[in-house]
Amino acid sequence: MNMTYDPSPNQISEIAIRVCRGDGQQTDVTQSAKLRGGQRRPFLVLTLTTADGTTGTSFGFSTLNPRTAGEGMVPLKQFFLGRDVYERERAALEFRKFDRSWTLSPSYTYGPFDNAMWDIIGKKSGVSVSRLLGRFRDHVPVYVSSMFHAGGVDAYLREAVEAKEAGFQGYKIHPGGDVTEDLELYAAVREAVGPDFTLMSDPVGAYTYNEAMIVGRELERLNYRWLEEPVHDVDWHSQKRLREQLDIPIVGTETSPWGNRGTSAAIANGQVDAVRADVSWRGGITEVMKIGSLADAFGMRCELHSCIYHALELINLQCASAMTNCSYFELLYPLDDYDFGLKTGIQISDGYATVPDERGLGLDYDWDFIDNVTEALL
Repeated sequence: MNMTYDPSPNQISEIAIRVCRGDGQQTDVTQSAKLRGGQRRPFLVLTLTTADGTTGTSFGFSTLNPRTAGEGMVPLKQFFLGRDVYERERAALEFRKFDRSWTLSPSYTYGPFDNAMWDIIGKKSGVSVSRLLGRFRDHVPVYVSSMFHAGGVDAYLREAVEAKEAGFQGYKIHPGGDVTEDLELYAAVREAVGPDFTLMSDPVGAYTYNEAMIVGRELERLNYRWLEEPVHDVDWHSQKRLREQLDIPIVGTETSPWGNRGTSAAIANGQVDAVRADVSWRGGITEVMKIGSLADAFGMRCELHSCIYHALELINLQCASAMTNCSYFELLYPLDDYDFGLKTGIQISDGYATVPDERGLGLDYDWDFIDNVTEALL
């Protein structure tokens, strides 16, 4: 019997990148990245097709200009056309060289291609991606994260109480960045939800070292679970000092470039107590699982970072199902603002998200909705 592997059915023959506008009003006037709220974010949709007609799909991050973000992915079409979807490691290795020499691609461009290849592999294998990854749990505890509220403390208080009453396992604050106001906010939220409900803070790099020290000490007093990205991403010296001097865990690396290699530098430098990763910004499923294993080797948690869109969050969830050092599954709040493009959304019960178990990524895309908001096909 000839057991020679035939790659031809598994080679990528078509690549489509949809540029999609935001559509519909948000349910709450939250602000994304401190920008005016009011509409759902635009997004990208990548679809790979192999020679035998199998398709794999992933949403992609759109930045503030979806057309520009989509164009940033176009050079990768040349790189991926003709590749065998099973050779993900070859693709990752060769892309590292290709990207450094020719494209210097934004960090969010590669992940969707990797995710879509996993989708195809799962479909061809007849099992879910979570099982291919080594799934050890069917449900993952969910915490929700605020966006930036222009309305001040009251908006955060309302959300935190709603999150607790809905059964979510925690609430993370993205504060305004003014230390005096933030300290009042942290205390008010703790008082509103009681002493035992899990709270975290993520100022998105807004503080100086001295400000972060003041905030960190107060968060310790208030029993917050962690302080995430207290100073700018590349202020490595301050990150290290904060980790050495504060008792509250310092969490970071969600924007570190070069996948697990960028994360390894942060660990080796002693900058963080736990790392972050996601399938959108950090290189897709393959790289996220490497980052998780890297952290585990150092006895660290790898806390997955929200991917904004629920179509990407469900891919994150499959990774979380196979990562023993991931405590939670993060979703932005209010959930309805980011739940679009799918016929079946994230299933949550008693504060736990159910991991999909259908073939591939198991996502049932709402192609009528996606086609209706598609502005360009690249």
